Amino acid sequence: MTHAEDTSSKTASSIFLVGPMGSGKSAVGRRLARDLGREFVDSDTVIEERTGVDISYIFEKEGEDGFRRRETEIIDELTQQAAIVLATGGGAVLADENRNVLASRGRVVYLHATIKEQIERTSHSRHRPLLTAGEPGEVLAQLMAIREPLYQEVADIQVETDGRAVVDVASEIARRLSAGAD
Repeated sequence: MTHAEDTSSKTASSIFLVGPMGSGKSAVGRRLARDLGREFVDSDTVIEERTGVDISYIFEKEGEDGFRRRETEIIDELTQQAAIVLATGGGAVLADENRNVLASRGRVVYLHATIKEQIERTSHSRHRPLLTAGEPGEVLAQLMAIREPLYQEVADIQVETDGRAVVDVASEIARRLSAGAD
């Protein structure tokens, strides 16, 4: 663990998933929440529900900066809830404030996926505005170069998701968290 070792002040039952688009945060989060009997929340879904428009529209009208401001407000609010499993957006770790609240208010799990896996998992999605900026593999590689150190910095544990079933990833997370593995 690279952030503060003291987890006693964290809401013990809150689990926050970080990682790149296509790493499985939403699918794994839903399964993990079900397995643990907790509420699942997806920060991007909350933003869409509150604004009445999809993320792509927010990017189009407000730019990435506008979206990131909304995301920071939502993450601050959601991380104050107890006993949730929260899937964050792939870029949530870009803001220092987000990393700080995630690290201080719960256990953070970094779902790692290779660029190849991310391409396969996102290739049919039309709701990923950052992938419209160029060739998906190049865009994803550029994003990972910036974001991976931040995912690692904030994470209590890292779990590989490539080629794995959602149920297996969720089971590994539950096992590692209950064992207190860092």
